[in-house]
Amino acid sequence: MKKLKFPTAQTILIFIAVFVTFLTWVVPAGKYDSLAYNATSNTFTKTGIEESVELPATQETLENLNIKIPVQKFTSGDIYKPIGIPNTYKKLDSKPQGLLDLAKSPIKGIIAAADIIFLILIIGGLIGIMNLTGAFDAGISWMAKILKGREFILIILVTTLIAAGGTTFGLAEETMAFYPILIPVFLAAKYDAMVGLACIFLGSGIGSMCSTINPFSTIIASDAAGINWTTGLNNRVIMLVVCLTITILYILRYAKRVKADPSKSLIYDQKEALEKLFGINTMNTTTEFTNRLRLITVVFSLCFVVMIYGVSFLSWWFVEMTTTFLVGAILIGMIGKIKESVFVEEFAKGAASLLSVAFIVGIARGVTILMEDGLISDTILYHASTITEGMNKGVFTNVMLFIYGGLSFFMPSSSGMAVLTMPIMSPLADTVNIGRETIVDTYQYGMGLFYLINPTGLILAALAIVKIGFNKWVQFIMPLLILLLITTMILLTISVY
Repeated sequence: MKKLKFPTAQTILIFIAVFVTFLTWVVPAGKYDSLAYNATSNTFTKTGIEESVELPATQETLENLNIKIPVQKFTSGDIYKPIGIPNTYKKLDSKPQGLLDLAKSPIKGIIAAADIIFLILIIGGLIGIMNLTGAFDAGISWMAKILKGREFILIILVTTLIAAGGTTFGLAEETMAFYPILIPVFLAAKYDAMVGLACIFLGSGIGSMCSTINPFSTIIASDAAGINWTTGLNNRVIMLVVCLTITILYILRYAKRVKADPSKSLIYDQKEALEKLFGINTMNTTTEFTNRLRLITVVFSLCFVVMIYGVSFLSWWFVEMTTTFLVGAILIGMIGKIKESVFVEEFAKGAASLLSVAFIVGIARGVTILMEDGLISDTILYHASTITEGMNKGVFTNVMLFIYGGLSFFMPSSSGMAVLTMPIMSPLADTVNIGRETIVDTYQYGMGLFYLINPTGLILAALAIVKIGFNKWVQFIMPLLILLLITTMILLTISVY
């Protein structure tokens, strides 16, 4: 009997887009008024259904709108996106999306996600140039000798370092560069590709979920909730340590089983194909790690160091990050004495290898655009905010965790979720006599837990690079997800009592 093939990531997202299109026909349309700060004129723009009005950028204006956020958070640039105004939700005439809108959504998504798409393509080009130099083969062979018998250190180190990036500046999209680089290292260490995928994706996911000083989630959400970002920091640090420890132990347990018996791998039927894809079978293990190749590896590594420094301290974003990798590729080409025509050809081939991943990111963004154009996002938010009325604080906190997990399907952007929901959700904490930092925590943990399987997030793009099916990932992650969920609910309940 022929084995049924699981749909590709692109097909899964198209099905989701069809489902969301259907939702725009059955979910009532509605919208909150929004408030945006204009730095040039030092005013607020209040945008409603029928009109937009200019208001003075004062604390009094915010109080009149029932927004409990210090005006300095806007004027300093901490809150730079339009926020939702509490108690302003209004029903609108339905705006169902049709077949033409559905067909256009992937194109709109690709245009809207052009920044991250170009980052992915340029990273692909850089990797193509690195492969051409032979630095990867020499470096992996060298590392395999260094770690022989202690390969488990690789799991602990990679997961911890990426989690550090996640908790400090929200390392997420940038990890797309790590999969083609690190998966061969894990395969050379006699693990399977699932171990490498888990270390990178879960490191990023757990770090971002338990963000401590991440400006794109913790700080912006705290600002939008009207509290200092240090409030509740101790709880988030405890969560980070506990959840990261559980995750690393889970990966180590699976990795040990696979190393002892490769047939225990969830993707054992893909073993040969994946080793061929990542060049393990054709890897030249006799390539000498010369000084030239060491210099190339240093330049390659510095690309990531510079990127992390720029994002953390220089307010860099996608344009600057992409430029860093492009300059890195050019420098490596010069050091490796690669001919200009060969450089262009190999760079284009490397970019093409990640083109399908770029399309996945665009299609996922198109799903979000369908919801925005269909005016159902705010309706879902409004009804979610009314569910918790009359609950005691323990139940309320855990229900909020699940609400944010559900909302993240429709709003996968952490900063977008923060500015849209915090002004509306954070006052609910006052009604059950708990601190608003708890709402910030439920937002982070709910989004973070669902992120691990959220098809509108980055998991499908990551799986597409590694060529692992979504069904295999769910099979791997589900026991860990349940364990993390129970742990989170216990710690959240303790924190409010």
